Amino acid sequence: MIALFMFVLALALLLVGIPVAFAFGGVAIIFAFLIPHVGFDVFSILPFRIYGIMSNTTLMAVPLFIAMGLILEKSHMAEKLLVSMSALFRSTRGGLAVSVVLVGALLAASTGIVSASVVMMSVIALPLMLSAGYDKGLAGGTIAASGTLGQIIPPSIILIVLGDVMSVSVGDLFKAAVLPGLVLVGLYIAYILIRAYFNPHVAPVAKNVKNISLKEILFSIVPPLLLMLTVLGSIFAGVASPTESAAFGVVGGLVLSAFNSSLSYEMIKYASLQTVKLSGMIFMILIGATAFSLVFNELGGSDIILEFFSEDIGDVWVFIALSMLGIFILGFFIDFLEISFIIVPILVPIMHAFGIDPVWFAVLIALNLQASFLTPPFGLALFFLKGAAGDKIKTIEIYKGVFPFILLQLLGLGLVILFPDLVFAFL
Repeated sequence: MIALFMFVLALALLLVGIPVAFAFGGVAIIFAFLIPHVGFDVFSILPFRIYGIMSNTTLMAVPLFIAMGLILEKSHMAEKLLVSMSALFRSTRGGLAVSVVLVGALLAASTGIVSASVVMMSVIALPLMLSAGYDKGLAGGTIAASGTLGQIIPPSIILIVLGDVMSVSVGDLFKAAVLPGLVLVGLYIAYILIRAYFNPHVAPVAKNVKNISLKEILFSIVPPLLLMLTVLGSIFAGVASPTESAAFGVVGGLVLSAFNSSLSYEMIKYASLQTVKLSGMIFMILIGATAFSLVFNELGGSDIILEFFSEDIGDVWVFIALSMLGIFILGFFIDFLEISFIIVPILVPIMHAFGIDPVWFAVLIALNLQASFLTPPFGLALFFLKGAAGDKIKTIEIYKGVFPFILLQLLGLGLVILFPDLVFAFL
């Protein structure tokens, strides 16, 4: 009971705005001090854990992929991609929204940074969609949902984190997530086209999109596509590790920036500083979560949960259902990183006890965590969209617009549960 109270207190501190790393780390210190049989001796192995985190070759890919994404964010690649895709689908009802989804998928495979994707498309695509007469909810929902594709389509930061937390090959996770990610893209496009067919006024044919030449379209689409195929292809073929491919991706991003005449000292400075900030935040959360897990396990928290699922319930599908429901509900209130570093390690021993394939379970978690970016009130994609769009769209319109896409993400999650071969197709 003390362990469960410790967990609830940490969540309560998060909800009142305490930074994640300090909330979990602080709670760990308080309970180690207050509980006599725990004491501060429990932290004696913490320096070794921290050293292990810092020397982890898998986690080294995180800052590299972040840097690649930030470089591509400033290379004006998104603007050219969106213009080209919009020109390709200009004569299709709902074509602008379809082009946003496809650009979101390409950005996910190139950058993997949700905030950058949502903000870029909010600034570029939203005015275009609204001037074409699109329903504000559909426009906002499409942009927010498409921006979150970076959570599941490789190279995804969350897949790297889950690979480390669950002791699974990141390369295998990248391969496993390809088809589920494409299924999600297909569900988004199908929903847009079906809704546009039955309600033409919500997604009319865009008459405000200029026609461009095939040469311009190819020059916009082919370079980022080649970078994506090179980075992911080297991982899938076993030629390079995710960390090595991420380093190559940074170099490729710099080359693309030079190709687009956007390479400058200011851009490199921006990408470097933001990479340090984001990476520092992730690793601080990981250190706080490690301290929390040491005390939580010492209090027997993991043993209680393992006993509850494996002995009291004893059914694998009940465990999967409850774990997915728990992650989905927590996603309304806390960030995907906290869930990955705190909740997932608790579920891992239960997963092994039931004999569940860790790659399949990791993809289920990644799909579930993607929904956390869209679920109000704390969905980060909603904040990014509203911040970039300003008064062009109301918050309530954003909430209404993302609701169908949340259902589509849950449908995608259900399909992967029912058809595990979607995960194992490329393994």
